[in-house]
Amino acid sequence: MTTIIAPRVHDLGGFQVRRAVPTLQARSVGPFVFVDHMGPAVFEPGRGIDVRPHPHIGLATVTFLWAGSITHRDTLGSLQDINPGDVNWMTAGRGIAHSERTPQAARERGAEAHGMQTWVALPKPDEEAAPEFHHHPGATLPQFERGGALHRIIAGRGFGLESPVRVFADTFNVALDLQADAETDIDDGHVERALYVLDGEAQLDGADIPKQHLVLLDRGTRPRLRAKTPLKAMLLGGEPLDAHRHVWWNFVSSSRERIEQAKQDWLDGRFGKIPGDDAEFIPLPER
Repeated sequence: MTTIIAPRVHDLGGFQVRRAVPTLQARSVGPFVFVDHMGPAVFEPGRGIDVRPHPHIGLATVTFLWAGSITHRDTLGSLQDINPGDVNWMTAGRGIAHSERTPQAARERGAEAHGMQTWVALPKPDEEAAPEFHHHPGATLPQFERGGALHRIIAGRGFGLESPVRVFADTFNVALDLQADAETDIDDGHVERALYVLDGEAQLDGADIPKQHLVLLDRGTRPRLRAKTPLKAMLLGGEPLDAHRHVWWNFVSSSRERIEQAKQDWLDGRFGKIPGDDAEFIPLPER
């Protein structure tokens, strides 16, 4: 039976984020241990996204936008604007810190933001990999359009295509944009799969599904997604985790002790500084 998950909604001062994973119904989907839907939001001139420097271990962050732009900076010295259709993939591995802010030019004229940010847990042999950051322009991603349904392969493989983004386990991550009345049959080549509808009215095998919800798809099925109105959606999933993952704040690890070490490393400043954004940071939560 298909499971539909209502995300928890967080208001970040006029900017809403909906967290669909982890929940009681789904602590993970394939390697994805964290699924956030950002926006849609429109900011007044002078305002925007300001995610101050913060640390990660044991995971990769994946950012994909439908609207707006975000400037990424990290302790490797990376400086990169991500725009709609691009992919930012940051492998935290043994440890990295980064910040995400609305670019100044967009902030001055009035910015917008709409997209998904997900976390992929690294397999146990790769949890302590060297940190890396890779930007992939939208034009480099494989895509196809059929009958008003645009498919863009963000990471991993799907619908017979494979993204250039380097992944560490079998991954299914596809952006879908459907015109009204367009249909697509969802790839069944992965063990765990989920569909998140960002915007629009949709049906799955003829049954209405609510927007801004996560739908867990049954294994081995090939459900048909139909757009009743123009639709934005994301598919995600892949190979199940190779062990239980502990998730505390921005840290993911198969080891509780490793997370305790990461906490102390952030308190002691051992993650390093972010060039161009080192005047402030997010403190370690008390709980």
